[in-house]
Amino acid sequence: MDFSPSGVDTGLVEELDRRFRSGIALRAAEADLAGGVPPESWQEIRDSGYLRVFHPKEIGGLGVDGVTQAQAMETLARACSGTYWSATMSTLLCGKLISGYGDIVEHRRLLDPILSGEKIGAFAVVERTSGSDAGTYRTHVSRAPHGDGWVINGEKARITNAPNADIAVVLARFDGDGSGEGDGEGEGPPPAGGAAAETDPAVSEDWCFAFVDLRQDGVGRYDMPHMGLRAMPWGGVTFENVPIRREDVVPVPYTEFAQGMAWGWLFISVAAIATAENALRETVEHASRQVAFGRPLAHMEGVHAQLADARAEIDAARLLAWRTSWHRTQGRSVHELIAMLKAHATELAVRVTQAAVQIHGAWSLGPGHPVERHYRDAPMNVIGGFTSNRLRELIVESYGMDISTYQDFDWLAPAGLTGAPGDIPATSLATTTAGAGA
Repeated sequence: MDFSPSGVDTGLVEELDRRFRSGIALRAAEADLAGGVPPESWQEIRDSGYLRVFHPKEIGGLGVDGVTQAQAMETLARACSGTYWSATMSTLLCGKLISGYGDIVEHRRLLDPILSGEKIGAFAVVERTSGSDAGTYRTHVSRAPHGDGWVINGEKARITNAPNADIAVVLARFDGDGSGEGDGEGEGPPPAGGAAAETDPAVSEDWCFAFVDLRQDGVGRYDMPHMGLRAMPWGGVTFENVPIRREDVVPVPYTEFAQGMAWGWLFISVAAIATAENALRETVEHASRQVAFGRPLAHMEGVHAQLADARAEIDAARLLAWRTSWHRTQGRSVHELIAMLKAHATELAVRVTQAAVQIHGAWSLGPGHPVERHYRDAPMNVIGGFTSNRLRELIVESYGMDISTYQDFDWLAPAGLTGAPGDIPATSLATTTAGAGA
């Protein structure tokens, strides 16, 4: 791995940073207040080539290395976190899933407009009553009542770009007999190429990625209010017998789901790093000019400690993000790395923004203050994609420990507490005390 400037396309990163700081960053407060990406900002993203950064040249991408990709992500995330979420979800996560699991020839009709920014993608996973536990999802693909195609039914909620996306990659159960149970009976969808072509049909039929055109009858949408990342369109989408082409239903083993999500965990982690960096820089400037008790805040040892700790932790998280991105773009599994990165980076951003509020004081919590926006944005990254508790379980599982299987354990017998309810064991405190008194 070469993290030196010679190993990174610094010209591309610097140009993206210049563009986004002079345009999108200046509209960040407006976008947060309006609750959406301004058209001018989306046009700047399209013109900059950002949407092509994450893809190989053979499908219209720029073909840059993983470290350059991570640095490019941070330039947009620093400018506006909500705008970054919307754009990166579309091109990185949706685009990678389509190119990785679909057929590169058949699905150019979906990829090309996403990479050009003509269309926006959404990755529809979680449901209204279900979060990280995919086993509880009910959205399903089944045979169309008439014809030889497929239809999708169900609802996905808390989805980035749901209110305005043109294309959705939907994680759904494959329900061959139309029962809604996802038992995989009947003729399953054929592998469309890519990673899906080599999967075991017996495993793959239970789950699929459905590439759904959201601009058709049977698709409903709604907005959902959210505390942070307000520039990011966020909401739900419903499907009622929405037709899907047979080649757009791609089987995927459930065991591969986490690998597909790795791109999402990476871009969320970079969003958190950018939020922490923004909050830190705002705080350094404030501490340098604000005078309290006869001296600048920057002269106080307690402030020194908070700023120094934040600087070290942000830089450490950034290096881990570069390492993870480099390995992922090399085609390697980054299961353990990405779990560590997301848990660390997202919780780090919460700590740094909390410190920023403490050092700034009460006025940093007023509407329109940059720190107030960062303070609201930071927790969204902790929850988005996968919760930290589950990520920590994945890290421990990478050691070879089986923590997912429940095993009965008798907690009482070793302590001598096996009597019936109400019985007092002979070794009770009362018995011991009475014996001592005698």
